[in-house]
Amino acid sequence: MTEKNVKKAARLLLGANLLFAGIGHLTFLRKDFRAQVPDWVPLDVDDTVVYSGIAEIALGSSLIFTDEEHQETVGKVAAAFFAAVFPGNISQYVNNRSAFGLDTDRKRFVRLLFQPALIYWALKSTEK
Repeated sequence: MTEKNVKKAARLLLGANLLFAGIGHLTFLRKDFRAQVPDWVPLDVDDTVVYSGIAEIALGSSLIFTDEEHQETVGKVAAAFFAAVFPGNISQYVNNRSAFGLDTDRKRFVRLLFQPALIYWALKSTEK
């Protein structure tokens, strides 16, 4: 498998995961995603979950369907999104909120380590 094919597969997988998460925000995972909204966010908690779900669906679709010329830009936007929602992961840890099976401080802390990996994944799978 060539490097180009590996990047394409990684990009498509990331896009599919974002689509799944976005749909989850709007439906069956809505309660769990509410646990990640920091108390300082000035919007209604449910509205925040819905808006972030819509953003994830848009990003996932863009990663899957955007032409090669614009993929790097979409990757940068996805990476910025992952950085922007990181305070939600921190909030879940700091406030001891259980969701997504993250029911211990250790599990919530380990989850924090995955956000930089998502940022890297978004950038590397879309670079030219």
